[in-house]
Amino acid sequence: MTQPAADPLAPLLELPGVPDAVDAARAAVDEVYRHPANRRGWPATAAEATVRAARASAALDGGAVALPADGVVRDPVLAGSLRAAEALGGLLGPWQRAPLQALARLHLLAAADLAAGDGLGRPLSPAQVSARLDTLGRLVAGGTRVPGPVQVAVVHGELLALAAFGSADGVVARAAARLTAIASGLDPKGLVVPEVGHSRCEAEYRQLAAGFATGRRPALAAWIVHCCTALVAGSREARAIADAVAASPS
Repeated sequence: MTQPAADPLAPLLELPGVPDAVDAARAAVDEVYRHPANRRGWPATAAEATVRAARASAALDGGAVALPADGVVRDPVLAGSLRAAEALGGLLGPWQRAPLQALARLHLLAAADLAAGDGLGRPLSPAQVSARLDTLGRLVAGGTRVPGPVQVAVVHGELLALAAFGSADGVVARAAARLTAIASGLDPKGLVVPEVGHSRCEAEYRQLAAGFATGRRPALAAWIVHCCTALVAGSREARAIADAVAASPS
């Protein structure tokens, strides 16, 4: 009888600090979903979360944060981040079935004003990049059963490490991480804003992301814990959004 293949990400759950961090992240997200404003009014809170996530993600890539008063977003990084964030709902199916196609679409949206047309949606050619993207795609498409926070951290960290497209890679990585949170069932409605948590400790974010790229066990643990901490911070942001919606006139 053929034994099922071992989950390649399962060893990450044994790293120091990871189980507790995962439990804290899941508990924080679950609390967001118990907020009265998110029971029926979640489309409004999700829409606000999407915008805040896009703004924080753009800021991490050097883009503008503020939305123009006239509604016309001229900063190319912010415009791309908003396009990518707003497209996530339509990319849920492709992300679960053909994740590399979804990544190509995210890059096309995020880098439309930053890269030449023939480079949009096309990863760089080195074999190592292609092989690691393929491996990541297999994980996303059902190759792992580790908890959502760990999946989010791995997708986020691996895409940052690969910088597979050569432009808008940070925005793409954070959008893919957000999509993973939705697809894994961790945050199915996209209410949480971990991007805000990352942006508030940018130096640590960059340092730990660089550590993840080394593949060393302590660095992997530190990155996963950081991403879980960002989910907790993003849950506080989500509760603030829900409080504001609940307090607004009907």
